[in-house]
Amino acid sequence: MYCIALSANRFQRMFPVFNNSCLNTLRLTARAGTQANQRNMSAPTAAREATAPGPLSAPVPLTELEIRYTKIFINNEWHESSSGKQFATWNPATGEKICDVEEGDKVDVDKAVISAREAFQIGSAWRRMDASARGRLLNKLADLLERDRVVLSTIESIDAGKLFLQAYFVDLDGAIKTLRYYAGWSDKIQGRTIPVDGDYLTFTRHEPIGVCGQILPWNFPLLMFTWKLAPALCCGNTVVIKPAEQTPLTALYMGALIKEAGFPPGVVNIVPGLGRTAGAVIASHLDIDKVAFTGSTEIGKRIQEAAGKSNLKRVTLELGAKNPNIIFADADLDFAIEQAHHGLFFNQGQCCLAGSRIFVEESIYKEFICKSIARAQKHVIGNPLNGTVTHGPQIDKKQYDKILGLIESGKKEGAKLECGGLPWGDKGFFIQPTVFSEVTDEMRIAKEEIFGPVQQIIKFKTVDEVIKRANNTHYGLVAAVFTKDINKAFTVASALQVGTVWVNCYNAMHVQSPFGGFKMSGNGREMGEYGLQEYTEIKTITIKIPQKNS
Repeated sequence: MYCIALSANRFQRMFPVFNNSCLNTLRLTARAGTQANQRNMSAPTAAREATAPGPLSAPVPLTELEIRYTKIFINNEWHESSSGKQFATWNPATGEKICDVEEGDKVDVDKAVISAREAFQIGSAWRRMDASARGRLLNKLADLLERDRVVLSTIESIDAGKLFLQAYFVDLDGAIKTLRYYAGWSDKIQGRTIPVDGDYLTFTRHEPIGVCGQILPWNFPLLMFTWKLAPALCCGNTVVIKPAEQTPLTALYMGALIKEAGFPPGVVNIVPGLGRTAGAVIASHLDIDKVAFTGSTEIGKRIQEAAGKSNLKRVTLELGAKNPNIIFADADLDFAIEQAHHGLFFNQGQCCLAGSRIFVEESIYKEFICKSIARAQKHVIGNPLNGTVTHGPQIDKKQYDKILGLIESGKKEGAKLECGGLPWGDKGFFIQPTVFSEVTDEMRIAKEEIFGPVQQIIKFKTVDEVIKRANNTHYGLVAAVFTKDINKAFTVASALQVGTVWVNCYNAMHVQSPFGGFKMSGNGREMGEYGLQEYTEIKTITIKIPQKNS
């Protein structure tokens, strides 16, 4: 496995969301990477064995990558699309086609649902399996992700434009932790005995819902795959997954690992396809019992409507956001600037968590802007497979054009463009890290989700004022507060209408903590123990007994 030297300080500057345990994983053995390379016919032996000097060794991507999985995965088998259609997936860093993928539609979704329903039947291998055995399968799947971590990170970087090191240390780390966390929950889902009046024994069972349709976004393809898959399987459901058409490759690779791990046929089915066909069919399918979706608010509304018009299937939605990040004058300024920077520019701004409305108290406003500009200008833009690059491409031409259009609207509406704001390079979909000051609440860039590398810095004067302005949005996903005053922090955190508030930190996501939004940022919760509630039905059973004894 190729390695590069990476100091702990530099690594933490690049990815401040990591904790010390993430730094420890940098000290990787060459054995795991070599196994992954051999599996995928990657690099020459001499190169694989080479390591760079330095206190920490970070892996680098495969130089020769074979895309092995491009078909539809149903019943643990690979299928061509019923229509014979395919669609292309593209490298956003180069604009070049990676490969063609089978395009599933209604017929293919129907086949996947039939397979999932059969696997969920009473008496099936999956339904009769011990809950602890489901946990072992999820842990086995996590083991396989560990083994193929370099491969999957390389695919994610090529298909989604992610920085390779981000894919390896954020996305894959999070995916593995998610699988292991819910593996541990598998045999701990239980009901209660209820002391009702009369001679009765009453208790509850938490039962799996059934067939779950899961529609994934393109910004965190593999991580969101596990966020959806792990709690569903932990609770004993079966699934039909549609990856985003922009980024289907890691999801399809996961199909091979799911089969290798030993999941029974039909438990997991993966149908690549377009949102308007395959995704719409899942949302309205009469034999799907629950749908989970991560993506835009616009599409979330359509999914909720389709679910209501079909069979009133349960719906979990994690949607758009325009997240406030509030910086008070008494905060640790340099730390707040760094956190605000990564809270916006992480993943090229293509993140529902992005702190895109940065409210800065008036007395430190100018200093905050100057230092934010300097920080944004330090980025190295380029090929995301290159370990020295810190800023990659946007996902596709549509998103690229949308971001540039919103940048133009900011200039026209009177915001001050401090740096960036332009395309970069002669190929791919790169946009320079952009900083706006003198932003006001009525501007489009202050109201609309940009989903790109555009930082808006807004001035405020008082606590009451900033709370009111922060809440003045249709969205309510996350927020952050930076202050040394714990009373002020708690006052603001309690008043903000969002699902998650971070105090003196940003992007502090953990698999153990629930995640979801208020208002038009969605409904339901993913992750943590709360996430299990979205994948179980509560059944009450009451038995007449001869005599009750307390």
